[in-house]
Amino acid sequence: MASAPDQLRQLLARERLHVMPCCGDALSAKLIEQAGFPVTFMSGFAVAAHRLGVPDTGLISYAEVVDQGRNITDAVTIPVIGDGDTGYGNALNVRRTVQGFAKAGFAAVMIEDQLAPKRCGHTRGKAVVDREEALDRILAAVDARNDGTDILILARTDARGVIGLGEAIERANRFRELGADLLFVEAPKSAAEMRTILKEAPGIHMANMVEGGTTPVLPPAELEAIGYRLAAHPLTLMAAAMQAMVDALDAFKQGRHPDRLMDFAELRRRVGFDDYYAAEQRYAGVRPHVDVV
Repeated sequence: MASAPDQLRQLLARERLHVMPCCGDALSAKLIEQAGFPVTFMSGFAVAAHRLGVPDTGLISYAEVVDQGRNITDAVTIPVIGDGDTGYGNALNVRRTVQGFAKAGFAAVMIEDQLAPKRCGHTRGKAVVDREEALDRILAAVDARNDGTDILILARTDARGVIGLGEAIERANRFRELGADLLFVEAPKSAAEMRTILKEAPGIHMANMVEGGTTPVLPPAELEAIGYRLAAHPLTLMAAAMQAMVDALDAFKQGRHPDRLMDFAELRRRVGFDDYYAAEQRYAGVRPHVDVV
């Protein structure tokens, strides 16, 4: 089987859009793979919520994120893109982050230009570093890749919401010139802005579809027509799961048993019991031979 980075390279070589539901833990990643999606993204927002129950405001550490990522990449065979936030420090920290994400099994790592502690790109209070520091981060990430770390670099800018569209486009172009494999201009405010970004900053782009966020959630056909290669849906599965849990808890409070539950046999199958039982049979009845003297 091809490596995770090579699988992702092969996907991106196809000039079409890949819809990418995002995960926050190993179970959600498994469900994405079982549904037939060829790639997923480990959302920092979702990881902070799943692992710590905290908002995506820089409270989760590098070690916690990498550990969560290792569990996710171990659970699936499809390539996983990891959220490396700001790189967790200066340019040398960025190098270590890229190397650590590669060792954890990620196909790509996203490095962004927010001022630490970072925030979700569709919430208030975010700020970006100056352009030169942003470029230093991406240069360090690219250097780590070029020095033998097999991983793709997804370069993100949040400059649109802080400085303006022109600065975001300029940064995206400079990121590409430095050698970033993929580009992500966060939080454009309209489909027209999205078209401008791809026209003025050519490259392989990811769109971020956050329900209720700044960017309009466009249908896949329209995103593909604009030219996007990846469409991340970072919160959709988490929002669906949280709503289902809240509804189930409300039913209990009202003295009812929750409905619309997954069948127990189906739940066992998706978690992996059937595969476990099949593998267990290989060793059933096998005992070591002991010679009697």
